[in-house]
Amino acid sequence: MSSLAVTLTKHSGLGNDFLVLEVPAEQVADWPTNARTLCNRTTGIGADGLLLLSKVDDTNLTMRLYNSDGSLAEMSGNGIRCLAQAAYMLYGHTGNVDYMVATDAGPRRVEVQPLDATTINASVDMGLIGSLDEPANWNSLGTNPDRPVAHISVGNPHSVVGVEDVRIVPLKELGEKVPHVNLEIIEPGPESNAITMRVHERGAGITQACGTGACASAWAAVQWGLVPAKVSEVIVHMDGGDVRVKVNAPQTGHVTLIGPAEHVSTHKVEIVL
Repeated sequence: MSSLAVTLTKHSGLGNDFLVLEVPAEQVADWPTNARTLCNRTTGIGADGLLLLSKVDDTNLTMRLYNSDGSLAEMSGNGIRCLAQAAYMLYGHTGNVDYMVATDAGPRRVEVQPLDATTINASVDMGLIGSLDEPANWNSLGTNPDRPVAHISVGNPHSVVGVEDVRIVPLKELGEKVPHVNLEIIEPGPESNAITMRVHERGAGITQACGTGACASAWAAVQWGLVPAKVSEVIVHMDGGDVRVKVNAPQTGHVTLIGPAEHVSTHKVEIVL
């Protein structure tokens, strides 16, 4: 078994953290094993996922995401902001920059605004929101039929459930029953234009924040009337912090995710080829 010495960076999107490694698009390696090894919080660096960054040209990039369990994910709202920050640092960009990022969920435009030496703010057109069929084993959750539920695609699968108090729901237990979907629980407020959300992510478990989950939850909240119909931007409170989600922006049926990404550290590691 051969290996390769590389340098990667660690970034955090509101506590939802990722390792970003720049590699040529054609680079072959055992990425599932590398993700499990590097993301392990006991024996590795520790992260929710491994992002592979490839450069097409100065502002056109590709992103591939492996969850901490080694599984491949189509998209991550926090991850794509972290990837954009890594590119911004690697390629010596200054001022505001727009990237077009090819992902397994389709192209995503990311507008980067630097805040300081270690933090950016990024606005991401997350694409068209879609509906999904009820995921397998959903009935095992025992959801009250009167409780609002939505199965939503943001390029990856989400199931959003409205609850009275997100703090008392046994989220880990429920999320493990539907491990093939991202499970969000939401409650309204505390502000009139806001919701509070917790998430159990496919391939990572409970995380501090989820960008695509925030988008799915904001969309559901508007449909259910948890925020006033006139609200075009929903604040989503998560354990790791807040993001803003613009609904029907930049065009009808799309959502735009706005939030920070922070550079945490830089590491030299060996990857398995």
